[in-house]
Amino acid sequence: MSLRPTGYWTPTPTGGDLVVTRTFRAPIEDVWASVTESDRTARWFGPWKGDGRPGGTIQFQMVQEEGAPWSEARIEACEPPTRLALHSDMAHLELLLSTVDGGTQLRLVHHLPGTDGVGEFGPGWEFYLDALVASRDGTAMPVFDDYYPSMKDHFTALPTAPA
Repeated sequence: MSLRPTGYWTPTPTGGDLVVTRTFRAPIEDVWASVTESDRTARWFGPWKGDGRPGGTIQFQMVQEEGAPWSEARIEACEPPTRLALHSDMAHLELLLSTVDGGTQLRLVHHLPGTDGVGEFGPGWEFYLDALVASRDGTAMPVFDDYYPSMKDHFTALPTAPA
């Protein structure tokens, strides 16, 4: 795993998208299962329960956050094995999977109404996607303190960097 920030910013008419990617040497269906099946999400992000269909509501718990309560999200789209869109009080996210060079690329897109929080969200998503990598590879889980605050400046500068 690289502790270099990989995220980038794409301006949109309503704010911007913070995008963080990882590529896996695995079939798209297997990576899809890692991001949608509760027993597998529990290994790196947290378990979920509820109605996991479009329009349904789920509860999830971010296990990497000490003492994290259960939170709620609405499934906006679920298009196996390429797209999952969720909306919660904390975030509006899309997970976009595509087949690339015999593997699978996962793009996590955090839709934001502005630039507030980019310096915190970016390192957090880098951490969680590296936790996904570790859970799939059977390696040690990353340590959040290695990501934040060291990556904060990179992400804070993204929305103001020249295109």
